Amino acid sequence: MVTTDELADFVTGTDFEDLAPDTVDELKKRVLDSLGIAVGAMGAEPVEQVRATVEELNEGGDCHLWGGGAASPPDATMLNTAQVRYLDYMDSFLAPGETPHPSDNVAAAIACGEYDDRSGADLLAAVGVAYEVQGELAWNAPVRDRGFDHVTHTVISAATGASKLLGLDHEQVRSAVGIAGTAHNALRVTRTEGISEWKGIASANAARNGVYSAMLANNGMEGPVNLFEGGKGWNQVVAGTDFDVDLTPAERVHDVMTKKYVAETYAQSAVEGIIDLAEREDLDPDDVERIHLDTFAGAKLIIGGGEGSRYGVETKAQADHSLPYMLAAALIDREMTNAQYDPERIQRDDVQQLLQTVEVEEDPDLTDRFENGEMPADLTVDMADGTTHTVAKDAFEGHPTQSMSWDQVQAKFDRMAGDRYDEAHRERIVETVLQLEDHDVADLVELLD
Repeated sequence: MVTTDELADFVTGTDFEDLAPDTVDELKKRVLDSLGIAVGAMGAEPVEQVRATVEELNEGGDCHLWGGGAASPPDATMLNTAQVRYLDYMDSFLAPGETPHPSDNVAAAIACGEYDDRSGADLLAAVGVAYEVQGELAWNAPVRDRGFDHVTHTVISAATGASKLLGLDHEQVRSAVGIAGTAHNALRVTRTEGISEWKGIASANAARNGVYSAMLANNGMEGPVNLFEGGKGWNQVVAGTDFDVDLTPAERVHDVMTKKYVAETYAQSAVEGIIDLAEREDLDPDDVERIHLDTFAGAKLIIGGGEGSRYGVETKAQADHSLPYMLAAALIDREMTNAQYDPERIQRDDVQQLLQTVEVEEDPDLTDRFENGEMPADLTVDMADGTTHTVAKDAFEGHPTQSMSWDQVQAKFDRMAGDRYDEAHRERIVETVLQLEDHDVADLVELLD
């Protein structure tokens, strides 16, 4: 059974030298991907609400706020993680019963690395630790069906990454994990029924709390070191079972997908499929009578109507968690980028009418395939003249079975950061991440104003 002692051994015993070269490459991709998405989210209203709050509470600080300013490590984590997460363009770990976003840990690690004057190699080790912990929790102890949000895992994983960079000893790590896991368990209502903008900010709050827990432990605060196994503890209340973890030197990062489209994780194959079909058959949206998607249980549950209707779409937060909206918009526009979440685009009659024709149905066979590592989607489009078009996908570009190359990740970074940074500046960021083990964390954050 997992214990805080086991996690503390992993945190204190894992260093950069323990990471395989291909694992280091994948971690660097995750850092660059997260930075690009964060830059693309700068200026979004909910993100700016977080910025206003952070700036109100901080008159300077030791950590950069990406986009300008400075704050304490927890508050810098809050804003910078909100920027990574808000667009719903971040990475995802594909466990059978849970799909967390390990990139929620990146900004927390960077803030703590900057605060404690750490090297890029230290940063990569800490990001790897956090990815591994989050992946193992999601795989072995999913919490979605018990009413808890997946960021309940994030607060623990962020605390481990922060603990690594703050140099906590074994007992301090146990306390940090105990504080984080006891005090910060988020409810699933964030992503059910009427969806608010908190959906895109909840993980930032979790990451901030993970950092704060580690800082408390660093200053001597003792936490409940029997977090998992104790009476009324995490296993009994949150997970509902005892479980084990198998912690490796960050190998779980190889099971993490990179999003090709600005869309919820489980929509990626379906969106790619509908765009492929629309282009292949040159579909006229005005002639579409029905769009039918057969999908797996998780997609039906989260974005297909299993946790509340997904047909009333008025905001970005609702649109990027609505398969009917995403499929309709992707068929019409033949893309799924930030532009598809502009308020005027969401409200336009063409997409509002077409999304009402979308049917989403769970297929048990596709659920089995998903649980065995695929992300399947079978689409049928019926036209007004009686013709029918179909497409079937088992994965998408960016899925772990079709992992993005460094060039593809860089191209995504350039698309997201191009409006803020010129080519020369973007190249400096890319080269710093590519050679991160030869830099300090300070070298990276100075490029993010």
